[in-house]
Amino acid sequence: MLLLRLLSFIFILLSLGAGAQDSTVPPPVQQPVERPAVRQRTEPRRPAASPAQRISPARQLQDSLRLDSLRRDSIARAQPVYYRFDTLALANHPYFKIKNPVKVLSSTRQWQGKEPFFYAAIVLLLFFAVTRNNFNRYMNDLFRLFFRTTIRQRQVKEQLMQSPFPSLLLNILFFLSGALFISLVFRYNHFLDRYDFWLLFLYCLLGLVLIYLGKFLVLKLWGWLFDIAEAVNTYIFIVFTTNKVIGILLIPFTILIAFTTGTLNETAMILSLVLIAALFLYRYFMSYLSVRKELRISFFHFMLYLLGLEIVPLLLINKLLLTYFS
Repeated sequence: MLLLRLLSFIFILLSLGAGAQDSTVPPPVQQPVERPAVRQRTEPRRPAASPAQRISPARQLQDSLRLDSLRRDSIARAQPVYYRFDTLALANHPYFKIKNPVKVLSSTRQWQGKEPFFYAAIVLLLFFAVTRNNFNRYMNDLFRLFFRTTIRQRQVKEQLMQSPFPSLLLNILFFLSGALFISLVFRYNHFLDRYDFWLLFLYCLLGLVLIYLGKFLVLKLWGWLFDIAEAVNTYIFIVFTTNKVIGILLIPFTILIAFTTGTLNETAMILSLVLIAALFLYRYFMSYLSVRKELRISFFHFMLYLLGLEIVPLLLINKLLLTYFS
């Protein structure tokens, strides 16, 4: 019995020691559960200077104004749109039905056509046609006398001098045709382009009238002062006869210059200038032959007259025009 009690006591001691030893054993290692990282709180840093703080006050004012303008634009775009009547009409049209019509703004264009040349050419042709149909005989005698195709020159000359009305009409034709031709020459050379065509035509017409009216009065005065009225009248008759022929022959060239371009226009311009120069030379030659029969003058004195009263005044007028209008 004693042995049994002793064994029981030893067993109890061993069981108590095993329990104490088990309590000191560390628990089994468990796998860590992954959890979202928690942001550690740190001390608040002092914020750096913003770009707005580094910008000058003037720049900030401009930015604020720009933001205000953008805000106003957004408000304006948000406002209701009032459609025009033509937009609604196109949208409700039974055939077209254009929902969003596009409005195209075009600048005002000034049309520069050839209507002034057309009207001037029509008036010139009508004037020439009326004169030709009513005074056909006068015009035939005029060309026969000028180109010396008849033997009865004195008789034809007397017939022409006894017809003042057709002579006046052909002189008017010369002034109209000459003024139109000079206007086209200015346009061809891009001279006085800033003036209207009709104003330029009026200036050329007045210039021709004043030149030949002054020439007529000066020659009449010389004929009365030097008692050479017969020779002066002959010279005046040759001058105005040549002008009549020039006025008639310039009509087709004037129309070609006005309504053609390119090579044909240049050819018409050159031929017209050559024709005018040839007729003027022929006029001076016939004037010298006619005046020499009545006045005993030499060719040298006649050339002095041409240079003093024909060529030099034209050069001075040309110089004055270039100086004034340039």
